[in-house]
Amino acid sequence: MSLQISHRGVEMPASPIRKLAPLAEAAEDRGIKIYRLNIGQPDLPTPPKALEVLKTIDRTTLEYSPSQGYRSLRKALVNYYERYQIHLTPSEIIITTGGSEAVLFAFLSCLNPGDEIIVPEPAYANYMSFAISAGAVIRTIATTIDEGFCLPKVEKFEELINERTKAILICNPNNPTGYLYTQKEMNQIRDLVKKYNLYLFSDEVYREFIYTGSPYISAMHLEGIDQNVVLIDSVSKRYSECGIRIGALITKNEAVRKTVMKFCQARLSPPLIGQMIAEASIEGTEQYSRDVYEEYVERRKCLIDGVNRIPGCYTPIPMGAFYTVAKLPVDDAEKFCAWCLTDFNYEGETIMMAPAAGFYTSPNLGRDEVRLAYVLKKEDLQRALFLLAKALEEYNIA
Repeated sequence: MSLQISHRGVEMPASPIRKLAPLAEAAEDRGIKIYRLNIGQPDLPTPPKALEVLKTIDRTTLEYSPSQGYRSLRKALVNYYERYQIHLTPSEIIITTGGSEAVLFAFLSCLNPGDEIIVPEPAYANYMSFAISAGAVIRTIATTIDEGFCLPKVEKFEELINERTKAILICNPNNPTGYLYTQKEMNQIRDLVKKYNLYLFSDEVYREFIYTGSPYISAMHLEGIDQNVVLIDSVSKRYSECGIRIGALITKNEAVRKTVMKFCQARLSPPLIGQMIAEASIEGTEQYSRDVYEEYVERRKCLIDGVNRIPGCYTPIPMGAFYTVAKLPVDDAEKFCAWCLTDFNYEGETIMMAPAAGFYTSPNLGRDEVRLAYVLKKEDLQRALFLLAKALEEYNIA
């Protein structure tokens, strides 16, 4: 009799962002060049100031850091958040091993097994993985590409709320859609949180990347729900530091912080060297941030204009982050994305995308959609779009 795998292990979904990686490796082994639009890994350099810290570490011992993270980093983050009118103290910030750990610890600290979280979909796929790890249940509320992924009406939320509902989770600006919630939508969420006494988990790691005159409304700006809000953040995207694994869990709710700290102590400490690099990135890199922003503005225009010029393709204009969800003229985007890596190449090159169905939990949603990350330089984006058009032409003929 074979040993059994855990129920949570069986239920854990494969990442739509990474599940095609073996096909990509096999294609590269055949000498195929791949333009990777599947993952939010910016190709922009990390701030030189941060890299200099890495190169000049002057320590004889690489020790454990405090479980809540170094106070100097948390004080630097207090100053950073002040730029966005988010007023905090160092004690209200807990450093985590990436934003991922912040989400997981928020779930573990605030939810019991069987508790439900309402999440607009499509949503970052790992939210489901973290919920399964915590024994919680994701209940999704659909947004649609035809409506630009705007938030559904209050009544749609209330249809899902029951005695097991404990939280709403949003990502703003949104991954995977690039949608930016309006003041009206944020007020709608605030009113639901107050009415039903829910937690509001707000993933705001893309706040630097907003491409419209509309303001960035943080969950921390909403009045009357200070004790309900748990903010998730990360330095990965704004400083091109995905690999240092530094995030933050932020809340004014002292009971939540004390509980989160138990999990932090159990995992001992967040990355030592990562914290040093993150702290060096916060002050004195304003010009770097402006340059990065302007680069993404150009990349966004290049990708969105290019997708919408391909016959049968459509994507709304994302207002934030560096992703968009595009509808393609195919019946099954996952099969098409796999085919691009196994069967297609043009002049020895192909494109890698993330099938959007993996960002939905509702059956059959997103089957003809992909998430595209505009994290490559414009010349590479233009080539990737050319390859996408060629691939669609060949796939649909076949």
